[in-house]
Amino acid sequence: MTGKSANKPGGKSGKKKTRKPAAKGGLPDRQAIIDFLADAPKKAGKREIARAFNIKGNDRIALKKTLRDMTDEGLIAGRRKSLRRPGDLPPVTVFRIEGIDDQGDPVAVPAEWDESEGPMPRFSVPHHATGRRRGTTPPPPAPGIGDRILARLVADEASDGLIAKVIKILPRKPAAALGIYRKVGTEHRVVPVSRKGSEFQIPATELADARNGELVAVEPLDGERGTRNGRGSRGRDDRFGLPKARIVRRVGDVSSESAVSLIALEEHGIPHIFPDPVLAEANAASEFDHKGYEDWRDRPLITIDPADARDHDDAVLAEPDPATDGGHILTVAIADVAAYVRPGAPMDKEARRRGNSVYFPGRVVPMLPERISNDLCSLRQGEDRPALAVRIHIGPVGAKTKHSFHRVIMKSAAGLSYQQAQSAIDGNPDDQAAPLMDRVLTPLWAAYHTMAAARDARAPLNIDLPERKLDLDDAGKVTRIFTPPRLAAHRLIEEFMIAANVCAAEALESKRATVVYRVHDEPALEKLEALRDFLGSLDMNFPKSGNIRPAAFNAILKRVAGTEHETLVNEVVLRCQSQAIYTTENIGHFGLNLRRYAHFTSPIRRYADLLVHRALITAFGLGKGGSPRDDAADLETVAGEISTAERRAMAAERDTKDRLIASWLADRVGAQFTGNIRGVTRAGLFVELADTGADGFVPISTIGDDYYLYEEARHRVIGRHTGEAFSLGDAVEVRLVEALPFAGALRFEILSDGTIEKKAPPARAKGKTRKSRRTAKASKKRAGQGNGRA
Repeated sequence: MTGKSANKPGGKSGKKKTRKPAAKGGLPDRQAIIDFLADAPKKAGKREIARAFNIKGNDRIALKKTLRDMTDEGLIAGRRKSLRRPGDLPPVTVFRIEGIDDQGDPVAVPAEWDESEGPMPRFSVPHHATGRRRGTTPPPPAPGIGDRILARLVADEASDGLIAKVIKILPRKPAAALGIYRKVGTEHRVVPVSRKGSEFQIPATELADARNGELVAVEPLDGERGTRNGRGSRGRDDRFGLPKARIVRRVGDVSSESAVSLIALEEHGIPHIFPDPVLAEANAASEFDHKGYEDWRDRPLITIDPADARDHDDAVLAEPDPATDGGHILTVAIADVAAYVRPGAPMDKEARRRGNSVYFPGRVVPMLPERISNDLCSLRQGEDRPALAVRIHIGPVGAKTKHSFHRVIMKSAAGLSYQQAQSAIDGNPDDQAAPLMDRVLTPLWAAYHTMAAARDARAPLNIDLPERKLDLDDAGKVTRIFTPPRLAAHRLIEEFMIAANVCAAEALESKRATVVYRVHDEPALEKLEALRDFLGSLDMNFPKSGNIRPAAFNAILKRVAGTEHETLVNEVVLRCQSQAIYTTENIGHFGLNLRRYAHFTSPIRRYADLLVHRALITAFGLGKGGSPRDDAADLETVAGEISTAERRAMAAERDTKDRLIASWLADRVGAQFTGNIRGVTRAGLFVELADTGADGFVPISTIGDDYYLYEEARHRVIGRHTGEAFSLGDAVEVRLVEALPFAGALRFEILSDGTIEKKAPPARAKGKTRKSRRTAKASKKRAGQGNGRA
């Protein structure tokens, strides 16, 4: 079985075709563009289309508009430099092995597919396309049913279609599942923590001494294990129909942060236990070889981090530039992880697999073993450490004039917290910060103020939404939820790190090295149209055409600052933005309003930064630990993997917070809260509580007695008969009806009235106001609940 040529990235013959403009004015018609994208063997964008049809001069502007219109109409899809027909797959795709064809070859289908784009395509994975080579002992494994593979679609001459050539077999999710052990009469059960999981029956011999109510990890009992243990070959209980399993690990108290975060790790398939070879390599690491490093130990570089930080991977220093009146020389030194983590070694492979560290309220799942991240590569005060540093010359108006990279030995002069640094610059230095005022802290703030002026002139996207954090007690239970203050010290470090990241991208480009960029595309046209319609409902205009820049969004945000619509508009503007990713194809960073940007400043916790460090070491001849010679071809694949790992980590962090908050509020069912509507869907309203930031759901069927219609463009629901509307951003009073800690879900009942746009029909109210009807309905529910619990 092979894919049809409609999905063929390389065309049928592979021969170069001669194309001529198919319309007047030197421009191809739309069908010619679609045909070209069908035959293009590689990524094709505006540049490739212009070259193929010999489009020059002002016609390129017309071509850009044509491509934009075609994207808006759904005729083509993809980004500006990688366009394709809707329904076509990119050349490299993640597939799932669905079955075996009549030739005995695996059959692959896309791991993700939009059914609106047509029937799901299927591709053969012939044995010669699995990466096997004759004479290999043992041969590389072939993918099996259920495996996920990263594969390249290539032309198959025999069938005149496509086959999937395996690049790598992706790891399967762990077989063990998490659940709560319950003893029900004489039966032993494990109830899944995931709503998608299955309940298991546990034989008495497979309990592993678990206690009732404990969180445990279970492994299904298959036929072979059942036979071995003398219980027959069937792994399913005849009377209850429940699959059997054995408890393989006791986790502990289900409401503690450690258990809740472990649930998220397991559900999202995030590696969190270092293999023995990785730990052995880390423990065997010794002090780095100083040969080839510049000695910067006399420079008063300092670290500024959160008060509870366990590792310190960046240090900063600023000093007046003697060659430029009003200028500064900023130094950003980053822990030299490449000195210890070498390409292809066990630590490197594990770091790539993890992609990044994962941060939970009470623990960190590090990308690298603690021997590296918290010890040898942590820029501790008074200890010699290897670093990769950049010296950035800043002009008097805040613009960068030049930069240079160095591999150095440094010794941190101090490790300050954000609060310490801010208090010192505000005139209240403590004993540690006081000696640093004149030589270190004052010049740092002077450089920051200069750079901040340049940042304001650049006008990056300025969305300001509060970030709430959880405080935990010694048992890992939530004690409070709070919004930490946003200090100038935070912005100072952020601005310096952004500057260093820009320098890294520019330096690698200057050496024609392959760069793993951090890119952020501009918002999609359909999202801009939705934003435009929404702002129109608030009597605000948004540009309809032209090159939209962050300044256009900032103007809207500035206009609503301090008004009742401030939070609402910030939310809507944020939702229309694209997601940042890693890629070797540079399209710039829209949010930061930068032409090129690469992550350089955190190699302890992000694999992307380690790749940039290695590229810099190789490009500038800075010693050992650089990129392998054959690394460039693999970088786009790695960039995709770490982008996925980042999204996976964000989902796990979010789920853990939701579960901890739901557990914290479980004993407050029936209580009333003030909140704001943060999401509107056909199914109901998402409400965020004002004091805690907890999110919960109000089903649309419980809002009132009316039939509510969903108006997507205006982000609201509105009663068909009463005209009562609930909109995104509205302040509301709600009652907590149900809290499900394992699911991380809260269900609310809305108590407030909405905004009335039109007068309700007199016959509908029957002598009662809308509010009294809702209050009566709520009172009736409370009376039936007894103790107030759902």
